[in-house]
Amino acid sequence: MWLKPEEVLLKNALKLWVTEKSNDYFVLQRRRGYGEDSGGLTGLLVGTLDTVLDSTAKVAPFRIIHQTPDSQVYWNIACGASLEEISQHWDWLQQNITRTLSVFDSGEDITSFVQGKIRGLIAEEGTSASDEEDPERFREAVLRFERLFGLPQREKLVTYFSCSYWRGRVPNQGWIYLSTNFLCFYSYMLGNEVKLVYPWDEVSRLERTSSVLLAESIRVCVRGEDHFFSMLLRLQQTYVIMQQLADYAIVRFFDKETFNAEHPLANPLHITQRALEIHARNQSFRAFFRLPQEENLCEVYESFLWVPFCHVNTLGKICVSENYLCFASQDGSQCHLIIPLWEVRILQIFLQTAKKSVIETALEKKKYLKERMKEQSWQIHFAEYGRGTGMFCTKKTRDLIVRGVPETLRGELWMLFSGAVHDMASHPGYYGRLLEECMGSSSLACDEIERDLHRSLPEHPAFQSDTGISALRRVLTAYAHRNPKIGYCQAMNILTSVLLLYAKEEEAFWLLVAVCERMLPDYFNRRIIGALVDQAVFEELIREHLTQLTEHMTDLSFFSSVSLSWFLTLFISVLPIESAVNVVDCFFYDGIKAILQLGLAVLDYNMDNLLCCHDDAEAVTVLNRFFDSVTNKDSPLPVTVQHASATANDKSIQKVDISNLIKEAYEKYGDIRTEEVENMRKRNKLYVIQTLEDTTKQNVLRVVAQDVKFNAAQLDELYMLFKRQHFVSCYWSVCSPALQNHDPSLPYLDQYQLDQSQFSSLFNLLQPWTTHTHARSLARSAFRLLDENGDGLVNFKEFICGLAVYKSDVFCPSGRAKVDLQEYLKQWQEDLQRREENIKDLPRINQVQFIGLTKTLYGVFHGDEEEESLYRAVARVTSLLLRMEEVGRKLQESSPQKMPQNTPTSTAQPETSPTLPTSPETETLAEGEGDQPDSPVSQQETAPSHSDITPTSTSRPSTPTSSPTGTSSPVLDTPTDTPSSPSTLRDGDWSFSFEQILASLLNEPSVVRFFERAIDTDSLIAHARKNQLKDAH
Repeated sequence: MWLKPEEVLLKNALKLWVTEKSNDYFVLQRRRGYGEDSGGLTGLLVGTLDTVLDSTAKVAPFRIIHQTPDSQVYWNIACGASLEEISQHWDWLQQNITRTLSVFDSGEDITSFVQGKIRGLIAEEGTSASDEEDPERFREAVLRFERLFGLPQREKLVTYFSCSYWRGRVPNQGWIYLSTNFLCFYSYMLGNEVKLVYPWDEVSRLERTSSVLLAESIRVCVRGEDHFFSMLLRLQQTYVIMQQLADYAIVRFFDKETFNAEHPLANPLHITQRALEIHARNQSFRAFFRLPQEENLCEVYESFLWVPFCHVNTLGKICVSENYLCFASQDGSQCHLIIPLWEVRILQIFLQTAKKSVIETALEKKKYLKERMKEQSWQIHFAEYGRGTGMFCTKKTRDLIVRGVPETLRGELWMLFSGAVHDMASHPGYYGRLLEECMGSSSLACDEIERDLHRSLPEHPAFQSDTGISALRRVLTAYAHRNPKIGYCQAMNILTSVLLLYAKEEEAFWLLVAVCERMLPDYFNRRIIGALVDQAVFEELIREHLTQLTEHMTDLSFFSSVSLSWFLTLFISVLPIESAVNVVDCFFYDGIKAILQLGLAVLDYNMDNLLCCHDDAEAVTVLNRFFDSVTNKDSPLPVTVQHASATANDKSIQKVDISNLIKEAYEKYGDIRTEEVENMRKRNKLYVIQTLEDTTKQNVLRVVAQDVKFNAAQLDELYMLFKRQHFVSCYWSVCSPALQNHDPSLPYLDQYQLDQSQFSSLFNLLQPWTTHTHARSLARSAFRLLDENGDGLVNFKEFICGLAVYKSDVFCPSGRAKVDLQEYLKQWQEDLQRREENIKDLPRINQVQFIGLTKTLYGVFHGDEEEESLYRAVARVTSLLLRMEEVGRKLQESSPQKMPQNTPTSTAQPETSPTLPTSPETETLAEGEGDQPDSPVSQQETAPSHSDITPTSTSRPSTPTSSPTGTSSPVLDTPTDTPSSPSTLRDGDWSFSFEQILASLLNEPSVVRFFERAIDTDSLIAHARKNQLKDAH
């Protein structure tokens, strides 16, 4: 790699560098500690310095420096990780630069020319390092990264930091490298080398921690093992980048509902630190102001906003996107404002627009006094703070929300606070077009919707008629058509029915979009990942705020199971409808934070009763009775609409007003910040995903373990290799087709599958024989054999059953050093019959296939300690089979009229041949052929080479065919009207059955010994694990 010319003092570097080549202008040097002298004390010291320090002179083991005869100043111009790499630079200098330098008169002119040329080469390379703060140092880090870890060059280094990695109580000072798909660490201290390479998709925990020994560190948990990194100068920046990369891997590989080709980080080859920062900033901007996903933050300015209702200037920041101008006060809670740029001139008209829900009109009744007071309070708020998208949102706004939103304003305020008003304004006519597209369509989602329509608030009058049911059907069907990755999930019907009570049909659709895609991400999919993540956050908050309950109930998973419906339905399924809408008010204003606060308040309110519970059933009863006791005294809904609880007439149970409960939740837990909740979400999402993956693995291994004889540890390692092979194919491609081979909605066994290319790579890593020229064809044949359903994919069970052939106990069962082959074949036949399979169903192989099989055997045996005897055995088997086929053909030819047209070929068994099984298709004859010039015994003395067996034309009886022994044997024609196999063969073709080949091979002791040899499965797995990433180059 060319480097920006930098002065070096050669005098002080002589002890650290050894000159390999030199001329009048350039010197090629090798660093001590690399190569032949790497084992001495000097090598250890130099290696340690190179790891701990970070300077240009210590980047790579080879470098080229520029010199002039009349100067003592030297310039470092190139470095390399290997002698081959640096030699290419040296050769280029000799061919393009050295000859030209002789024309210059002074050393200064020579140095100036060389420096200009090197800078031009660096500029031409134009790598992505130009985006970094220090391109030169980053280029050097990339070189170190590639040299140290041996990952494919396509792997993109994002950033790197100096840090310490702790092994117990011993720190290892080194460098942590964060790339697109891997977390890597390297340390070299006085001969002690530490090298870590972990893919982000295997990280289950990532968090900042502190202890007595470690003031502050980053804890990374991979496959149940904790790793601690500390002494980072920029710990928070490192942690944020690690979190972003881990989240990127999770979204890309596991959370396909939210990742597509339009994702800003879709191309893993273009990931940079700056790109990650921009993406995170855009996400935070959209989440805070509840803006559409298309909005990106363009500019941020610190400024003062004149607040007319306070008559003061509020310090904050103006955030400008393509379509919105937003303002947030410094603390984020005092005041924030959203102004759509396209509505600036028609804001007056927009404020006068009246909104009325179709379904709501049927429910209008006489309002109570408190309801009118609420309306009046909001009208005063509108007059003072504005109305619509330009309204100032302040602490007073939250106070009004907590008290409850008036029925007539609920739909308008839900649209405003959720950001759905912006989505609808930026997509005019979209809902109508969706309805036209999905009209009359039929799908699984439509069937599920129809099944749940009449289960959505069945007690409410609005959904006891066709008007409400039809509106609900249209909204759910339109959303399923808009987002087929989610389609329809249970609980969406309950939420949508409540939205339709207070909003127009199109508004309800956009509210559903805001909830499913922005406010509750990943909630409504097959694995409800988002709800599980928020339950993990809820558990964390319980430990922090309700310590007394935590001490009483050591296992908090109970609260996760009982609170799932709270999160999925926003308490609608557990609270009366007149109380639940107040919770939805708070949710649309404060997001998931409001649900978490209310959940804590519910547990706190029932603390004493929960502490008295002896089991989970009692705790569930306590909570159910509490929810039944919640009322809404201020609800204007008529009694016929309100939910009648089982404890309505029980005066012994104290009633709880929902407004008081929500107020208490905000007073006790209102200090929980939205940013804190989002960070907890990111942290727990890794754990939830990996827990689901572990569950999948355990279920798969439980099923597979019944059919193979690998132990539990081996099965676990093989599963991880199988799974990683899928990801290796996806690491460096944009929306790789291989990503479709992972579908969490399928049964456990089929969630991960490999195609032929992926299978071949892993198969070759795990096969126990020396790699040979026919490895690819062997892998291809194995894949076709294992792909029983012919879909072009192999699941883990099929894969592991194929690998089980390698186990020595296939031929030699555990506990027995030797086994009678006849007994084993008999047992094998019984097993096959039990499974209603028959080895005789295998088709006969023709001459080309037989030749390929023979070559593959030669390749498998190549390099073995008994290679010569194995070659001779294959030669004997091949010669024997060819002679048997020739005799059979001669018998067929000599009496064609005596045989029926469809009668199998009849042959005689020779006296000197081994006992062979017969089949309905053919009987074979090993010898007795008088026309052969030599006997089989004399022919088997010389083993053939790979080129001895080649496909030849056998269309005439006199055409010789090369036998495996290197001699020519005549092949007789088979009459066209007398087939020798179930399918008619061409004139002159010959074929063999599986029984013939198997029986012949089993009579060769060297072949039997080879396949009975014990295979060290653990070493094969270790080899595959070490080379799996290298094989992806």
